[in-house]
Amino acid sequence: MTRRALVVLGAAAVVVASYVASATARSASPPSTTPTSRGTSRPLAEELRGLPLARVMVNARKGELVIELPPIDLPAGTGHHSTNQPPVALAELPVGGAIFGFRTELVDDAGHKLSPDLIHHFNVLDPLHRELFLPIGQRIAGAGKETGVVRLPKLLFGAPFARGEKVVASAMLHNPTTVSYNGVRARLVLSYVPDNRPWPLFRSYPWQLDVGFPVGDKSFDLPPGRSERAYEGRPSIAGDIVAIGGHLHEYGVSIELSDATTGQLIWRAEPVRDDRREVRAMPIGKLYGLTHIGAHIVPEHRYRVRVVYDNPTGQVVAGGGMGVVAGLFVPDGDQPWPTINPSDSLYQEDLRHFLRLHGVWLQAKQAERGAPHMGAHMLH
Repeated sequence: MTRRALVVLGAAAVVVASYVASATARSASPPSTTPTSRGTSRPLAEELRGLPLARVMVNARKGELVIELPPIDLPAGTGHHSTNQPPVALAELPVGGAIFGFRTELVDDAGHKLSPDLIHHFNVLDPLHRELFLPIGQRIAGAGKETGVVRLPKLLFGAPFARGEKVVASAMLHNPTTVSYNGVRARLVLSYVPDNRPWPLFRSYPWQLDVGFPVGDKSFDLPPGRSERAYEGRPSIAGDIVAIGGHLHEYGVSIELSDATTGQLIWRAEPVRDDRREVRAMPIGKLYGLTHIGAHIVPEHRYRVRVVYDNPTGQVVAGGGMGVVAGLFVPDGDQPWPTINPSDSLYQEDLRHFLRLHGVWLQAKQAERGAPHMGAHMLH
């Protein structure tokens, strides 16, 4: 029985998927998730070792791994451009397994859950593994206020991680309400399968492609009227995109991924808006089905992410644009995941940016130490 046939069975008859997984475990066992399976034993850079620690909690009964950032106060009227944000933090994962879903949470100092709308975005970086399209650190999870709950069939797909792996977590919050909150803690809740299970059947890896790549600020100024921005890249190995989602800002019209070599559209989505025309959700594309595992991509082709905006204000909106797609990818056959080169200049620049060792973040740190503060506005 082929791997593609297993996907057909899993998609057509979920009730027997567990049996299929168990029956095929001997011939289609998941890859090892030991610390040496993807080179996770490499030492961390000094910049990473100096980060504050995130709190990591495990709920084995629910199959959930929670990464919680250090608390901050969130005054009323705070914008996501403010430098008053949770610190970038280092998290060590105490268990191993495979991630098949995630969601964000926000709680105050009393443990009360707050509106997820206060989370502009939450990102997690694996600095010891490579992105699919670029030689930079791998983004293993990313969520905005419009993302909602993301879950894939846990018997079929999962992103492997090892006990002891270290990841970097970052979030940006905003508070457009008239109520201030104290001791706010941002959380990313990862749904996972323990590494002692015979499933998921397919090792799946997260990937990301941003119109702001290769490095630097990912937001950009929006001119009046209709505009678009795009970026193209090649995957380092061949395989199938099984799931895809996107993130854009207010005035966003659509975001898409296409094969720039052939012109074929792979996925396109428009934001779901509320009565006030604010973005409330972005559709998740599940590209697997009864006859295929996903959208096949190859290193010989270039792939384009494209975002379209329509700014009706008549003015330039500073930092008002962003466009990123991300998802899960299943490599062809037993191809190893490409390795990272920590000495690569692109990798180093991207890591410094993710760690906020640039621009107004450095200025804010200097201001805390009594040095002149050059400004208060920041971009992503």
